[in-house]
Amino acid sequence: MTDRSREPVPSSTVTLRVNGQDHTLETQHRWTLLDVLRDRLGLTGSKRGCDRGECGSCTVLMDGLPVYSCQLLAMQARGRSIVTIEGLASKDGLDPVQRAFLEEDGGQCGYCTPGFVMAARALLDGNPNPTDSEIREALAGNLCRCNAYGRIIASVRAAGR
Repeated sequence: MTDRSREPVPSSTVTLRVNGQDHTLETQHRWTLLDVLRDRLGLTGSKRGCDRGECGSCTVLMDGLPVYSCQLLAMQARGRSIVTIEGLASKDGLDPVQRAFLEEDGGQCGYCTPGFVMAARALLDGNPNPTDSEIREALAGNLCRCNAYGRIIASVRAAGR
């Protein structure tokens, strides 16, 4: 029986396009996109919640669609456009969804807020005037531990206006 703990971990150089900027780095094949975003690129807005793709705290946009970054290997993001919560704001200020979450008190403790904001941004990009039912469906993959769902829905509704 061999001791696999002594075997080298496979890695490759990968270029990831994050928030409009290319980042070339050596990446172990086992690292998730969340690992690379937080630990290698210093983009800590995406949160490590459940690490099982159930809570949505790590949600980012990949080619405009919300994905759980804890469930994707960084290698799978090659050639794709990744946007994190840090990438939503522009030189002119916060994204309308970020602003609405602040104005409508959409985040209580704030831990889940980046994931909700990213899922809401994806919804509003495709449907700028969603019904409450459509908002609930789009946000169904995100969990708020503080139970601020009413304020979150109001925030998305306000951002759509």
